[in-house]
Amino acid sequence: MRKSKLVLRSYVLGAVFLLLFWWAVALLVELPIIPTPDKVFTKLGHVFVSAIAIHSAYSLWRIAAGLGLAVLIGYPLGLVMGYFKQADRLLAPLVYLTYPIPKIALLPILMLLTGVGEWSKILMIFLIIVFQVVIALRDGIRAIPEETYYPLYSLGASFWQLFRHVIFPASLPKFLTAVRVAMATAVSVLFFTETFGTQYGMGYYIMDAWLRVNYLEMYAGIVVLSLLGLLLFGMLDLLEYMTCRWQK
Repeated sequence: MRKSKLVLRSYVLGAVFLLLFWWAVALLVELPIIPTPDKVFTKLGHVFVSAIAIHSAYSLWRIAAGLGLAVLIGYPLGLVMGYFKQADRLLAPLVYLTYPIPKIALLPILMLLTGVGEWSKILMIFLIIVFQVVIALRDGIRAIPEETYYPLYSLGASFWQLFRHVIFPASLPKFLTAVRVAMATAVSVLFFTETFGTQYGMGYYIMDAWLRVNYLEMYAGIVVLSLLGLLLFGMLDLLEYMTCRWQK
């Protein structure tokens, strides 16, 4: 409970600092392109239900679908590469060859293959997250000392029992860290992909407001996008706190 209060307090202090900095810049510049926070939040209250809510829901769905697909495919692959050395020798070169490719460069190919709809955006997030999941999980499993397995081997433990009692808890912190790092990149790229072939999503909403020279709505969208990121990172922090208590 005490740690939760400290985390909440740090979030509040961080938000207050950013708002004060924003306010100071707006008052110093005195230009329409940088409105004060009170005007932006007033506008946000007026348009959230009627406009922004549906766009944020679409963005959340795309992030959740891409993350779910990345975990569904990347976790078993990282598990196999981390535990079975022969599999790592076969698969690691393939991962190393494809991982450095800038994923945003593949967007035109994804659009040609899957169209400009939902799948191209979901697959882009998937490609960003899956490699970090695979590599972080593989490295986390390989970092487990082999002596840790010996007592379970001697007791005739199955692979599932090894996974449940050793591999999963030992590799979970690195796995969550990889997802946390990849999530920030995924949100940034999602903004870019939502400017193509869609009428829903926070990227579309922000760019549409910019083209209409409606700076209050544009900043309202940026605030909501930031809050979506805060929500996602907060959920990951909560999951880590609940599942990795031995680290605290």
